[in-house]
Amino acid sequence: MNGYQRMMAVMRGEQPDRVPIWELIVNEPVIRALRGEVSYHDFVELEDLDGVTIFEDQQIAERLDESTYRDEWGIVWQIDAPEIPYRVDGPIKSEADLDGYNAPDPDADHRLKTLEEAVTRFKGERAITFLGHDAFEFSHYLRGMDQLLMDYVLNPGLARRLARLVTDYKKRVLERAIEMSADIVLTGDDYAHRTAPIMSPAHFEEFVLPYLQEMVDVAKGAGVPFIKHTDGNLWPIIDMIVDTGIDALDPLEPIAGMDIGAVKQRYGDRIALCGNVDCGELLCHGTPEDVVEAVKETLAKAAGARHILASSNSIHPAVNPQNYRAMVEAAKEFGRCPLDAQMVEEYRERNYIESFGGSSVSIPGR
Repeated sequence: MNGYQRMMAVMRGEQPDRVPIWELIVNEPVIRALRGEVSYHDFVELEDLDGVTIFEDQQIAERLDESTYRDEWGIVWQIDAPEIPYRVDGPIKSEADLDGYNAPDPDADHRLKTLEEAVTRFKGERAITFLGHDAFEFSHYLRGMDQLLMDYVLNPGLARRLARLVTDYKKRVLERAIEMSADIVLTGDDYAHRTAPIMSPAHFEEFVLPYLQEMVDVAKGAGVPFIKHTDGNLWPIIDMIVDTGIDALDPLEPIAGMDIGAVKQRYGDRIALCGNVDCGELLCHGTPEDVVEAVKETLAKAAGARHILASSNSIHPAVNPQNYRAMVEAAKEFGRCPLDAQMVEEYRERNYIESFGGSSVSIPGR
């Protein structure tokens, strides 16, 4: 099987020849450390990853200084070392600002240029995975996280208007990505911290879930698999997320209590499971030997479920490049299907994350 076939087999509930390896993001410092001055697409090919992640193309509307710029949405970003943009301000300070605000053009010619390049290069060989958004992330980029959460209580009408504006734009971009032959689509909005969701389950159900459902429905209507990416402890809201009809959940952050074995037990017959190799502590501060052990444990705990091996968020600049290399190589060595029964028996009850600051899993209702 090639990478495309492995990833799509998992999405269909079939067993591949090997557990696929995919990553939401691999940041440039890690790419350079391992492969030199190559592009992300070159890196995917050189490392023989099974899927490639494509972002929507955004343009800089105004350069404010050497490290700060305003994007097409009017959101101000600052590039912090090493090479990561952080949101510092947004254009919606009041209801009047929203009254006069127009989202960018989702049909702009430049919007999907990178996806077009990926389709030309990878179609049929590696799973082309397009990363979009639902309502939450761009709403808090535009409004500010604290203010948006206050709006849920004090000005729910504004929160809904903002969510509607974002969702209408993001749905159109997702539709175009599917038309352009993306194999898998996902939304990357993060809903939770390590200990709990960012908002209450009731607010999630009212202000986030309906718009996530719309994005899932776009994919379902087109017959394209949908992955939901969100970090953090999702147990208070995970039933609602799974009930939207997602095909897979990424990245199952073990240090936040999202043990892949526990998720498999509860949802493994309904969705594919992505990730579970910790990138906050293990991949940054562990040894390559630690990483190999964690990969074997992750594979063993997910055995029998549809599984795509990935990190617990992304391969960010603080990840030790040699640890990422160890993760990929271990996945290829020990992820051959069917998995070795002795490895599964030996590793499925382990809990490597306890050595890196993780706690025991606490599942509501269990």
